[in-house]
Amino acid sequence: MMTMQDRLGGKPDFTPDRQAKAEAAAEVLRQIAAKHDPATVANSYGAEDMVLMDLVARHDIDLGIFSLDTGRLPAETYQVMDAARERYDVPVEIMFPQTQALQDFLRANGTNPFYNSVEMRKACCGHRKVEPLGRALADKQAWVTGLRRDQAPTRTDLGVEEYDAGHGMPKFNPLIDWSEKDVWAYLYHFDVPYNALHDKGYPSIGCAPCTRAIAQGEDVRAGRWWWENPESKECGLHAPGAAAA
Repeated sequence: MMTMQDRLGGKPDFTPDRQAKAEAAAEVLRQIAAKHDPATVANSYGAEDMVLMDLVARHDIDLGIFSLDTGRLPAETYQVMDAARERYDVPVEIMFPQTQALQDFLRANGTNPFYNSVEMRKACCGHRKVEPLGRALADKQAWVTGLRRDQAPTRTDLGVEEYDAGHGMPKFNPLIDWSEKDVWAYLYHFDVPYNALHDKGYPSIGCAPCTRAIAQGEDVRAGRWWWENPESKECGLHAPGAAAA
């Protein structure tokens, strides 16, 4: 079993440079809260999003937090949800799929239609993620994600701030220039709760049937929708082509 420290070549130090990155990210979050009230942070309970949750709580930043419960999450994700709720006095709004629409989709296409085609997989993500995201953002002025440039080919051109035309609001990525080691140095230094699957070879975690462990040396997103080409590995939450601010 490949733990995160195995993947990273040891436990990364929280260096002064990394401390400066954390302070800069906290300042971005403060500015979002001051200029775009109300704004909200997307939390999938992956490593990057737990950094954001810790920053919001540690610096008492007035930002909401929401999470999408797709109904197909791994047990370990629910476990870290509970651990985060015990650790932080920060409410999280949990968004669920629309029951009737999802039932109709599954009755028409089967339980696991996402293995059949990219189009069917994106349709499933549409019901379980994209539509609930729209409701989560309906009354917001901006939203925040834990995206990083080196996570995937679809994210290399992202900036700290972009305009999300689909939702008609700014979208912020405060960790965009962080490396994987930066993220884990922060988590280890501040003893932040994290998903146990990260220590079982899962650097990136989504729905259980669409996520697998990866081997040493594989790309960080290789375990997400592994049957597809890298260029298609987005669920629609972070559609490419957003305009840089």
